[in-house]
Amino acid sequence: MSQINEASGHTVTMKRTFNAPVALVWEAWTQPEHISKWWGPQGMQTKVITHDFKVGGEWKYAMAMPDGKEFISEGIYQEIVPHEKIVTSAEFKPMTEGVELQILMQGDGEKTHFVFKVIHATEEYRIQQEKMGIYNGWGSVFDRLQAFVEKAG
Repeated sequence: MSQINEASGHTVTMKRTFNAPVALVWEAWTQPEHISKWWGPQGMQTKVITHDFKVGGEWKYAMAMPDGKEFISEGIYQEIVPHEKIVTSAEFKPMTEGVELQILMQGDGEKTHFVFKVIHATEEYRIQQEKMGIYNGWGSVFDRLQAFVEKAG
């Protein structure tokens, strides 16, 4: 996965190519029964609490932590272009708050080119998130997504 900092300084961008058609990657990202199988870092179990996949719809997932507490991630869908783009607000309290996620997919036969952007309010916040391990955290999530779609394909 490549790592690129946008010129604005507010954005973390990660890219990957999945060996699966875009329809399958899209389904993995948009269907609750699939999300629960790959969302979260390696070793985490995720429960989909809410998943209203439409513009203005809310999503909320809970990941069980080793200490038994739940780590909540949630947001509101802002833009959806089937098989191409998802834009959502995102809160991963208490670690990350007030960010926007942009999920971009481009089909290429049996492959999907995937771009993931996390847009922070400030450059300083982006830097803080990088120091906290944003690349490793999301990298682990996308490793799980990759394994899921390649096995399903």
